[in-house]
Amino acid sequence: MNRRLAQGIQVTEPHPGPAVQAVVALGSNLGDRVTLLNAAIADLGRLPLTSGVHVATPIETVAVRPDGPDADAPAYLNTVALISTRLAPSILLSYLHAIEDRHGRERRERWGDRTLDLDLIVYGDLRVDTPRLTVPHPRAAERPFVLDPWLELDPDAVIPGLGRVDALRAQLEQDR
Repeated sequence: MNRRLAQGIQVTEPHPGPAVQAVVALGSNLGDRVTLLNAAIADLGRLPLTSGVHVATPIETVAVRPDGPDADAPAYLNTVALISTRLAPSILLSYLHAIEDRHGRERRERWGDRTLDLDLIVYGDLRVDTPRLTVPHPRAAERPFVLDPWLELDPDAVIPGLGRVDALRAQLEQDR
């Protein structure tokens, strides 16, 4: 006998299918930043349904607060990883938060200092805008510490709906 047991259940994300390239920004400004970033990169490589982790050369940057750069705060070490994944974007985000937590991330204040910060920047060409997840990341195009490492890995990178990363980076330079 065949029953429609799933009737009424709404699927919000597709079943894992072909791999998608996701861009993850990594940053740390507390503790042993190099060790923390290396551990997070290793954790990305162990995610299920994920392979091909490629990481840009880390760069050191001044901390950014809601009101602008904060030269008095500990400097960040930032990089970007390109990963090939079949995880749904919300599941990937949950894993990114678990990696942050495992490495001592405390969420005391928005844009505060942190041992580790992992942001999902893009997930293929997908656009998501929910209370829990916005992809592409809403401030990625404003952040040289995301754009510069990303361009090192992929000179032809595009932020869906915004355009080529190299053009966005050039616009930031013009706006200075």
